[in-house]
Amino acid sequence: MQPIDFSKAKQDGQGFQFPGEFEITAVGNASANLPTHVPQLLERAGLHVLHESVRHRHSGNGNFVSVTVSFRCENREQYEAAHSALRESPDIRYTL
Repeated sequence: MQPIDFSKAKQDGQGFQFPGEFEITAVGNASANLPTHVPQLLERAGLHVLHESVRHRHSGNGNFVSVTVSFRCENREQYEAAHSALRESPDIRYTL
């Protein structure tokens, strides 16, 4: 997977502004207890998780679950670390 190129957004004065609060969604196996696991992975990566923001939704067949969490980060490196930390988990298929 290639890293996201934010250079055009920066040139246009758009894009993410740091520090800030951001939202991430992880999709994975429904049996993996992701509503609990995702915030833990983000905290282990050194991020400040807003636990009151955690929400989840099961797929139509119940095989998968999407978990959305808000977190605070100071810079782009922390934002990218959030995605990396979640993608390293074998129970998570992808992040948004």
